[in-house]
Amino acid sequence: MSFVFKKQIFGFMDLLRFKKMVPKRRKKLEEGSPAPLPTTYRVNETAKTLHPGYQSAKLVRIEQNTADTKTYVFETQRPLYFRAGQYLTVGCKVGESFVARPYAISSAPRAGLSKILSVTVKKCGFFSGYLFDKAKEEDIFTIGDPSGEFCYEPIKDSKQVLALAGGSGITPFYSMAQAIADGTEDFSLTILYGAKTEADIIFRKELDALVSDKIKVVYILSNEEKEGFEHGFITSELIKKYVSGDFTVMMCGPGAMYAFADSQLKDFNLPIKRVKKEANCVGVRDVKDAEYTLTVHIGFETYKVKAQAKETILTAMERAGLQVPSKCRAGGCGFCHSKLVSGKFTIAGADKRRLADTKFGYIHPCCSYPDSDMELIVPRA
Repeated sequence: MSFVFKKQIFGFMDLLRFKKMVPKRRKKLEEGSPAPLPTTYRVNETAKTLHPGYQSAKLVRIEQNTADTKTYVFETQRPLYFRAGQYLTVGCKVGESFVARPYAISSAPRAGLSKILSVTVKKCGFFSGYLFDKAKEEDIFTIGDPSGEFCYEPIKDSKQVLALAGGSGITPFYSMAQAIADGTEDFSLTILYGAKTEADIIFRKELDALVSDKIKVVYILSNEEKEGFEHGFITSELIKKYVSGDFTVMMCGPGAMYAFADSQLKDFNLPIKRVKKEANCVGVRDVKDAEYTLTVHIGFETYKVKAQAKETILTAMERAGLQVPSKCRAGGCGFCHSKLVSGKFTIAGADKRRLADTKFGYIHPCCSYPDSDMELIVPRA
């Protein structure tokens, strides 16, 4: 419907009102306060807290948990707001390359608001091995935003959570237990924690100290039989022994544990929304040795990078010294998505790209392996 302009009988009155507009505005401006406008507003400060971006963090303490596991305590520049169960990236320069890896946060969310956070790392892989052997107190690292959806969601999760942890997979559940104990989270948590031996259990004293009417911890040893411990693996019989009724399952551990747990959970007929798995980083694939060339465009710069068929495209770029974006390293977050100009690739596991990324030719370098020479447009880190 078109707008119909109504002609006023006394149209000259509009001219008079327009003539008075400037003097009225000048008067209002004169009535205003001469104080300068604030340089920042509360909403801006809140946004910085919720989304601090990359920041430097000082390693203030290293704690030995087991023979192959250490906890690294950092002091950050700015407060960190995160949910229990989330992860963040920890990175630094190793040789000529900037390398970063995602680690689940093991400290309580409240500690992050005081600029303190902890990650617990098992000596496994390139960067974790570097941390374990080379990192020392007072070293400076770069950490990213807290990320991930491996958290308790009261709208869709049951009030009772069954946590299945394997080895260093106890890390996010330790953070959840602390959050329940200090009142940050409100749900019941039963942890079935599998380890090879008693000596491999991480945070045992800390977890035992948190046990309450809302927090229960059961230790299962696969390679030892000891009084006070369950023996074997986390079976359906063991689950039935410690939980009943409606519950949400959250599992964190190696891929083999996930496959076995899935087979045991069939007896419970749980809906998909009641089962959550923390994603594991993509590793080396088992194929014949082959080397390809990646042509990488970052901004106005172009680089030629050698890539091995066994390693992901992201790893190849990092080894070449390129600073490229990465977070989950499992293909789920989309932070590293890059435009594929040409070339063939294979995705590790399920394709987790958004439909738009697939349609318009974007890939996730963190979980894609090169199958030919490739050309990519990669965003700046």
